Amino acid sequence: MDDPGHRLKQARERLSLTYRDVGEASVQIANRHHNDEFLIALSRLSDIENKGTVPSIYRLYSLCTIYRLELSEVLEWYGVLLARQAADAASIVIGKTHPINFNPGLYGDLQVPLALDPGVDLRKTTFLSHVVQRWGKLPLSLLSGADVKNLRYAFVGSDDWSMYPLIYPESLILIDETQRRVSLAGWSSEFDRPIYFVEHRTGYFLGWCSHVDKQLIVSPHPASRAVPQVFLNDEVDIIGQVSGVAMRLDQPRRRQNPA
Repeated sequence: MDDPGHRLKQARERLSLTYRDVGEASVQIANRHHNDEFLIALSRLSDIENKGTVPSIYRLYSLCTIYRLELSEVLEWYGVLLARQAADAASIVIGKTHPINFNPGLYGDLQVPLALDPGVDLRKTTFLSHVVQRWGKLPLSLLSGADVKNLRYAFVGSDDWSMYPLIYPESLILIDETQRRVSLAGWSSEFDRPIYFVEHRTGYFLGWCSHVDKQLIVSPHPASRAVPQVFLNDEVDIIGQVSGVAMRLDQPRRRQNPA
C-alpha cells in the first residue's frame, strides 16, 4: 500500500498542481485564518511527499483543503482512525462522571441487526444473538424516532456510585437536552422519578433534583450512601434528563465498603 506522502503526491498531481501552486494556495488559507502555521513551504512539501515527514495538523488541513480531500480519510492514511476514538476512550478508566463529546455525525456508526429470524416472536424476551441473521452498520442520525441533535452521551465515572443501584459506575447514559426543567411531581416510585445530569465548575453530577430557595439540590440514591450536592442556582447548569442507560450487571469490581 502506498505511504501517505505518496498518496498526497498523487492527489496533487491529479489536479496538475505544482509545489508553487500549493504554496501559494496555503498562503491564502493562512491569511484567512491569520495563522502562519497553515503555510506550506516548498521544501516542507517535498519532505512530506518524499521523506515521510508527517505534516502538522495545520499543514494537513491546508493540504486536504487544497486537494479537496476528506480530512478524516487522510488521517486514516497516517493510521489515525477517528471511528475508533470512542472505543479507545472507553478503554480508559476515568473516576469522575463526564460527558462524551464525540460528534455522532463523525463517529455515529451503530452495529445493528438488519435481519431477524422471521419466526421470532418479539412480544417475548429473546436472546438476539441466537436470532440475528445479519448485522450491519447504520448511522445514528438515521435511527427513526431519535432526535439526535438534542441527545448527548455521558459516561458515569468508575468512582461515581451516586445513583447505585439504579445506575452503576461505568455506565453509558443518554441525555435529553430538551428536558432541562426540574420536574417536581408525576412519578410514583424511584424508577419513574427523573434523573438529571448536572454541570458545575467542580465537575458533573448525576441524581434527582429539587429546588429549595435559590439552591439546587442533587440527591443521590439512598442505597449509595453518597451525600446530596447543594449548589446555587446561578452556579450550576442542568444539561438534561437521563433518558437511557446501558450498563453491565456483572461488574467485575464491586464497592466493598460503601461510603
